[in-house]
This record gives sequence, C-alpha cells and structure tokens, in this order.
Amino acid sequence: MTTRRKFLTTAGVAGAAALAAPAVHGATKIKWRLQTYAGPALAEHVVKPSVDMFNAVQDEMEIELFTADQLVPTGELFRAMQKGTIDMVQSDDDSMASPTEVTVFGGYFPFASRYSLDVPVLFNQYGLGDIWRSEYEKVGVRWLSAGSWDPCHFATKDPVRSLADLSGKRVFTFPTAGRFLTQFGVVPVNLPWEDIEVAVQTGELDGIAWSGITEDYTVGWADVTNYFLTNNISGAWAGSFYANNERYQELPERLQKLIDMMMDHSHYYRQWWYWGGEADLRVNGPKMELTSIPDDEWQQVEDAAVTFWDEIAAESETKAKVVQIFKDYNDVMNKAGKPYRY
Repeated sequence: MTTRRKFLTTAGVAGAAALAAPAVHGATKIKWRLQTYAGPALAEHVVKPSVDMFNAVQDEMEIELFTADQLVPTGELFRAMQKGTIDMVQSDDDSMASPTEVTVFGGYFPFASRYSLDVPVLFNQYGLGDIWRSEYEKVGVRWLSAGSWDPCHFATKDPVRSLADLSGKRVFTFPTAGRFLTQFGVVPVNLPWEDIEVAVQTGELDGIAWSGITEDYTVGWADVTNYFLTNNISGAWAGSFYANNERYQELPERLQKLIDMMMDHSHYYRQWWYWGGEADLRVNGPKMELTSIPDDEWQQVEDAAVTFWDEIAAESETKAKVVQIFKDYNDVMNKAGKPYRY
C-alpha cells in the first residue's frame, strides 16, 4: 500500500510537470493576414464576426483582418496574395483584377441572380465552384468558397425615374457592371473605395451602383446621396474567399476545416443581415427617397443583359460554360415559379 501511494504521488507530480511543459510543435502560432475589399464599417458585419470567432475557438492560428486598401489597393489584391504578401482575401474576382476566365462574373454580372440564395446554389449545386477552383489552380491560388451579398442598386444625388435620367451620370461601380451600363449612357468611374463619399460631395461622382441600401446606410453613402433606385441590375453580389496556395497547404487539416466553418458563418451572417436590412431600410430608412423606373421601360435593361451574356460567352469556352449554367439555372427557377421567381 505504501509503495502504491508513493507511485501515485510520483505519477501525479510527473503528470503535472508534463502538462506544464510547453509542446514544442505548438510553440509558434500560425499568423495569417486577410484583407477584405470591404471598408471598415462594412467589414464589421461581413467578415469581422467570423474572423473573431475563428481566433477565439483555437490558439494555434491567428487571422489578422485588414479592410479595403489598408495593405494594398483592392485592384492589387490578387497579385499580393499570389506572391504571399497577403495570405487570404475576401473579394469578388472583378474588383481584385483576377487574371482568370471567370473574373468577369465576379461582383455583379448583370441579372445573373435575382435573390441572394441563387449564388450559393449556383456554386454548390450547379457547378460554378468546380469551375472557379479549376481556374484558380491554373494561377497558383486556392479558391475556397463563394457567397452572396446585397443586390446592386443606384444611389444618386438627383432622382432617376427613367432610363434617360441615367445618361451622363458619373457612377462608381464594378468593372463589368460599368461595361454593361455604358450602353445606357452611364459613365463608370474608378476611385479608391474610401474616396467615394467625398467624391459624391464634391460632384466628381453623380452616384454609386455598388451595393444595396444596407451598405448605403452602413458606410455613409446614404448621407451624401438623396435617392435610391429600386430597380437593380443584379439580385446579389457574388464574391469569394481565396488563399495563397502554399500557405493553405501548410495548414493542418483541422485548421482548414475551421476556416471552412468560418467562411460558412460569414456567408450565413450576410444572408440574413442584408435580406432584413434591405427591406427595413426601404420602409423605415429616413435618408433617401425611393424612385423607380417603370417595369416596361426597365425591361430594355433586362433584354440587353441577355445580349451581353452572349457577347461574354463568345469570348472563351470557359465563359460560355458559365453563361450556360446561368441560363440553365434561371430556366429552372422560372419554371419552378413562386417563390423562386415571380
């Protein structure tokens, strides 16, 4: 009995010492830098809660979050990630000037979606995810996950109640959206994200076609624009998380899975935050007057989008494949009827 007591006492001390000793393989915390294309106020909702959660649930890795243009300009995000200056990016392909065949479809591809749920279904059930993954493998970057944000509406200083009112308007918008809208007289203007509010105040910009009404209020654009056009050119922004391929492959599988969960949390948060915000601010928001272009006149824009899709499809085999997926998907949604399409 004395020997047994001595063994237990000694074993207890040894066990405590073992627990107190640091594990050599865990001594160095992995640190990543993630830059989002969203500005500070918007990032507080669309990505920061998810990054904070990831950092809180484990102590092996820390993701440091940077907002729009904080480390590098948004248009240089892809190159910075490819080189390893940044480990991870949250953006659409269009804004970060991705050198892939799918870049044109990032952000707001005209009328590719009607509702925010269209985006994850297209990527997870209709094959867009496989195409994106393949395209980014060709350029040494890991495409991770896509999700949706808000619809794309015009916020303007002067009212827009007809297509003619768009003519000559200098508007901050996405590259592909701008390319599409030029046929209606819109003049796309490219400026750093943080300069937009001042540019509207000084008259350098007449409006913004970058978001829905939730972002307009969140980032301060509702303070400098007077009108919100209820017609949109796309039902949801489509963007993704990406990572430097070598850095991602160095991660143990458990951390890769936690990153998957972090991204899913981010996608889910945006789904309800935007969906509820868009409706509430249209009804209760005090800062902008709602305007609309009549449906029969706006149909010209929707018809033009069909032609635009075909023009894009003619540019490459990959683009043609993506456009065909959009067509097949929308055909199913239209035939399904309410609530999928009205």
